[in-house]
Amino acid sequence: MNWNDWEMIWRRQEPPVGAAADLAMLKETFEPKRRKLARGLFARDILEAAAGVLVAVVFAYMGWHMKRIGWPMAVAVALVLGVAGFFVRERVRARRRRLGADAPLLAKLDAEIAELRHQRRLLWNIWPWYLGPIVAAWAIVGDTAFANMDAIGREMTLHHPLGLGFTAGYVVLCGALFWGVWKVNRRAVRTHLDPRIEELEKLRRDLTAQP
Repeated sequence: MNWNDWEMIWRRQEPPVGAAADLAMLKETFEPKRRKLARGLFARDILEAAAGVLVAVVFAYMGWHMKRIGWPMAVAVALVLGVAGFFVRERVRARRRRLGADAPLLAKLDAEIAELRHQRRLLWNIWPWYLGPIVAAWAIVGDTAFANMDAIGREMTLHHPLGLGFTAGYVVLCGALFWGVWKVNRRAVRTHLDPRIEELEKLRRDLTAQP
């Protein structure tokens, strides 16, 4: 799955400066940035959903070949498909809330602020809906693969230094990977989402204050 969604979405944009942003510049760049964000979110949701389906197919194939002992893989498949389904739901939600090109600027501004706040909640609370299910799926796959080993394989994994080193390295690598995903998304909230929300709220205050 794509671990760096917000880096992809914001890579080609200047970092927002927050409440200190120039109002004239905010008005000039609002529409291009709004469209670029929408395209980035669309690409993210499609890529994540497709990756989830692909991973689920791989897990299902592994479980099928493990035969009866591989039944827990069905749980892993369900967890991964659940994450993929979440991104499909995001696409449906975005489509329902999409405004027409002739919508007033204030309506587009309100919709963009609401979208950014929604994305902020998702990224700040990424464990329950994204990382948690994936970690659980990986743990199930690892445990099922271990149970499918023969006696010699289990013995080497549990007692041989090479097997223990591989297992410990795998656990550390996975832990570092998921910590990195959490860290990247928290950083995206602080450096991109929060300042951009401040910019748009400033622009909204200016528009509503005009006679």
